[in-house]
Amino acid sequence: MFLEFKAQVESVLMDTIHSAGFEIEALDLYLEPSPYADIASRVAFKLASLQKQNPKDLASRLVSEIKIPEGSYVGAVTAVGPYINFQASRTYIDRTVAEIRKKQEKFGSGSPKDRVLLEHTSANPNGPLHVGHIRNSIIGDTLARILRRAGYEVEVQYYVNDMGRQIAVVSWACERFEMDRSIKSDSAIAGVYIKANAELVAHPEYVEAIDALMKKVETGDAETIDRFDTAVSLAVEGIKETLLRMNVIHDKFVKESTFLKSGAVHDIVERIRATGRTDVDKGALVVDLSDYGFEKTLVIQRSNGTSLYTTRDLAYHEWKAGRADRVIDVFGADHKLISGQLRATLNSIGIQEPEVVIFEFVSLPEGSMSTRRGQFISADELFDQVTAAAFEEVDKRRLDISEEAKREIADMVGMGAVRYDIVKVSPEKSTVFNWKEALDFEKQGAPYIQYSHARACSILSKAAEEGVWEGRESEVDSALLVEPSEITLIKKMAAFDSVIDHCARELKPHSLATYSRELADAFNQFYRFVPVLIAEDEKVRAARLALVDCARIVLANALDTLGIGAPESM
Repeated sequence: MFLEFKAQVESVLMDTIHSAGFEIEALDLYLEPSPYADIASRVAFKLASLQKQNPKDLASRLVSEIKIPEGSYVGAVTAVGPYINFQASRTYIDRTVAEIRKKQEKFGSGSPKDRVLLEHTSANPNGPLHVGHIRNSIIGDTLARILRRAGYEVEVQYYVNDMGRQIAVVSWACERFEMDRSIKSDSAIAGVYIKANAELVAHPEYVEAIDALMKKVETGDAETIDRFDTAVSLAVEGIKETLLRMNVIHDKFVKESTFLKSGAVHDIVERIRATGRTDVDKGALVVDLSDYGFEKTLVIQRSNGTSLYTTRDLAYHEWKAGRADRVIDVFGADHKLISGQLRATLNSIGIQEPEVVIFEFVSLPEGSMSTRRGQFISADELFDQVTAAAFEEVDKRRLDISEEAKREIADMVGMGAVRYDIVKVSPEKSTVFNWKEALDFEKQGAPYIQYSHARACSILSKAAEEGVWEGRESEVDSALLVEPSEITLIKKMAAFDSVIDHCARELKPHSLATYSRELADAFNQFYRFVPVLIAEDEKVRAARLALVDCARIVLANALDTLGIGAPESM
């Protein structure tokens, strides 16, 4: 709704500027939210610099000449100094309520757009996902949900490292040590991987065996490839289970070895050679990217002729570029250099560069983690702790429901707390995940937003029991919603499509988390100051119940886009 309102503001303002004899680009209208208006424009500053006139006088002149079409979402327009302030009309308020009730779960969704291929997580299959991985998964999955709601056709991929040095160690470990088959398969892989690394430290001469395995895979040795595949499949099977617990789903798992087998790796190396950028450094083939601002060269082939993860990643990105209009990667901060080099190399051979979301790391108060050294807290362990604590909280609050219902709510609350607390921080900022704070029902995290949704459901359920609410069938006069807290709530709900659009364009999922909390605030303020079930006038009560229903719908839509469950009771 807000996007339509903004478009109408732009149209009205552009028409006025043109009729006044000025020419200006739409980008120079500088339309933005303001504490004093629903939308404000700084266009008078731009016109003043072009026309050598006073911006305050220009703003007043334009406002005096503005003509607003009948039925427009644009209401009052005023000049305050050099600023032009636009308020939304009553039509906008009433149409917002009607659209939410009509579109339900589709409210806030954009029109069909381009095809997006988004890669995230792609953790090495040498053990379970740990806390250090989950920020990648949550940011990536939330972005995919945002892009889908914005109207994009999205395919989510997990790039499986099935042939690098770490996988060679895993394969070697599976042959050398007995796996614990009583535990989750990725944890079993981690067990032998940790033992193998300790063995390699104690016996450096064993490294030759690892190098030999990598060479065999590169040359297509079937038996060695099968060994690698078996080990990788066991790890990926367990990783998928963990991702599912987080409500994270990938459409496709793409193996790194695919691009070696197809010849794509060889082809891309030859095309890079043809650019004249390559050189040999200590036997290795390197790419000079100094004209792109990189002092360090990029190694794309070892001295023994084998490819690197980076080489195969280049081939993977060429493949992705041919299948989507937008290619998006979610990488940790340790990939900042290599992702920049990857983009530059792709650019140098005329291949579409990916958009890259770089995130700083998440840690626990206990400190950093390493799978190789066996110093990590698995994501599963963390989730077990969080859901157990959530169950204790639900158990105290809800003595009236079954244990099964309590566990269902606890799972939604626990995983919601994890997802929200991770995604609420801008990706470029590092964060420490404190699960006790994330689960605090009194703070404005996921449980607070979920409770707001549950409160709306409870109000409507009680109204239905009393026979004063029939859901979508209830006749409603939204013109009766005139209280300040009612208008504030409606405008906040109307902004949902704009927030989704911004997050999709800028790849900033934390903005949706902020909006969801503010929406919950607006709903709770409305319910605090305005009587709903006890409203004396039946028509006013019906209108306010419809507003509660609208809040329920938009809160559920926002939570769903964040990948968080929306419980009907808590």
